[in-house]
Amino acid sequence: MRYAILVLAATLAANGEDVKVEGPKPIDGSAAVAVDPEKYQIGAEDLLFVRVWREPDFTLPVAVRPDGKITMPLIGEISAAGQSPLQLTATLKQLLLQYLNNPDVSVFVTEVRSRKFYIDGEVNRPGSFALVTPTSVLEALSRGGGFREFANTKKIRVLRSGEILRFNYKEVTNGKRLEQNIAVENGDHIIVP
Repeated sequence: MRYAILVLAATLAANGEDVKVEGPKPIDGSAAVAVDPEKYQIGAEDLLFVRVWREPDFTLPVAVRPDGKITMPLIGEISAAGQSPLQLTATLKQLLLQYLNNPDVSVFVTEVRSRKFYIDGEVNRPGSFALVTPTSVLEALSRGGGFREFANTKKIRVLRSGEILRFNYKEVTNGKRLEQNIAVENGDHIIVP
């Protein structure tokens, strides 16, 4: 459907009609993710939207595969993981030069899926959660849907790259030892015994 709208908009614009097409939106209807196009590093499972001005065949949503690559018409596979949206824009522009005359390319991150943290143990909703914005351990635990009846909230652990960090929910929620409420990092496992 979105592709048909873009094709229609491109056709109308080519005929000189005034057309306003808003930026890409994720499929689930939520607002597009705001990431810094110079600093954010694209990762596996991220959803991107590639827009090539006046070229509907090259304007499409793409998912970054687990191997870190995307597939584009005519170009084929391109490594996207590890690049910023601006770097990927420059890469695509360079590759499209062999097919298009001075292509105007834009790459948007519509959904961050590569940055995650995990909550395991005695919570109502264990699992993986997207880490889109800066999140503290206390905020992360609230995503777990609350504690089960026998959860030991005084001995919560954060596993981070072979390191074990301690978190006492009771102390933090009572305003004590707030330094425990650290920022969650990509790949952290929060264990509630």
